[in-house]
Amino acid sequence: MTDLSQIVKAYDVRGVVPAQWDAPLAELFGAAFVEVTAADAIVIGHDMRPSSPGLSGAFARGAAARGADVTQIGLCSTDELYFASGSLGLPGAMFTASHNPAQYNGIKMCRAGAAPVGQDTGLADIRALVERWSDEGAPEPVAGPGTVTRHDVLGDYAAHLRGLVDLSGIRPLKVVVDAGNGMGGHTVPTVFAGLPLELDAMYFELDGSFPNHEANPLDPKNIVDLQARVRETGADLGLAFDGDADRCFVVDENGDPVSPSAITALVAARELAKHPGGTVIHNLITSWSVPEVVRESGGEPVRTRVGHSFIKEEMATTGAIFGGEHSAHYYFRDFWNADTGMLAAMHVLAALGGQQGPLSQLVAQYDRYAASGEINSTVDDQTGRLAAIKTAYQGRDGVTLDELDGLTVTADDWWFNVRASNTEPLLRLNVEARDTATADRIRDEALAIIRG
Repeated sequence: MTDLSQIVKAYDVRGVVPAQWDAPLAELFGAAFVEVTAADAIVIGHDMRPSSPGLSGAFARGAAARGADVTQIGLCSTDELYFASGSLGLPGAMFTASHNPAQYNGIKMCRAGAAPVGQDTGLADIRALVERWSDEGAPEPVAGPGTVTRHDVLGDYAAHLRGLVDLSGIRPLKVVVDAGNGMGGHTVPTVFAGLPLELDAMYFELDGSFPNHEANPLDPKNIVDLQARVRETGADLGLAFDGDADRCFVVDENGDPVSPSAITALVAARELAKHPGGTVIHNLITSWSVPEVVRESGGEPVRTRVGHSFIKEEMATTGAIFGGEHSAHYYFRDFWNADTGMLAAMHVLAALGGQQGPLSQLVAQYDRYAASGEINSTVDDQTGRLAAIKTAYQGRDGVTLDELDGLTVTADDWWFNVRASNTEPLLRLNVEARDTATADRIRDEALAIIRG
């Protein structure tokens, strides 16, 4: 029996190719996906990794063998696949390993309308079928196999985004974009074409070996080139996309990173101007500034666990207009509740180009507190360390604890959250306070307990 425990994660499939999975396994996933979703048609896209065309083609064969008509949109970003799923009303599969190293690949799957597929919404059933078929043999093809056709949706995707955020009237902006040799190099030229933007393109060549740096802007070392180019050229801002271009990170005119929490607050204010009184979702480790700005803008903030399936579930339940995470995932009701870094970037461009000040000045109103960033600690006993932190802070005057996701400890002028990694022996610490000295003190205090 194939052991899928190392490649089927909480919300997707991800592993080393071909050591952990290959085309025959991808074909079984395609067949199982159709069985579980009961789909008579699906849409498939893939990124620029060398293994992606072969794996996506195998998935298509498996799906067609179970009777589904397959639309292949070819090279695309993950949010472009979500657009196809939403606009065509089809379940979808995106072949990508996002920001992971070159030897990895994976599948992000969704139901029709870009609805998420997670452990409790189909992924566990897909895994069980693949394991059974690996052990017993693949099922016989159905009497009437489906078709496989090609359809390019890039132009429609760009038009949809430009219909949501009008950039035609902004002042001219010079923007540096680092695509990291990922799918931003495919989507940005089409989305930005004809707009009042002077585009300085960095690493737009599609290359799944990532010759310049990892396509993971969350790691500070991977935006160093972007920061330097912004400073050297006097650009108004810089944008960095991850490998599958569903996340976007921003640096200001000084080359300084802009917190994803500040971007969340900025976009929330703009969305609330369009949809007064709307609900905005934020995960529990975004800044205090996010719910503050939402309330100041007349909206209703809702706090949730970390992870896109939780955000999407809350958006569907509450009818939220927007949601944001500390990891630079941004979700929009107008985009089928799915995440799209491109749309968030367009909001930033619209806000900046709609006034005369620099980006650093614009975002200062949304970046109100001192934060540690996420600090990882390797521990032998995650549960024991979390219990030790709870014991240390429980009962302190003016301090509250909650366990919505890991442990969050909150006081009047600071808070911190500690969460266990699902895949590694790590505890992740995030601290925020009203001033840097307090943030540093609480960080050191918490780390002393975490690291024993």
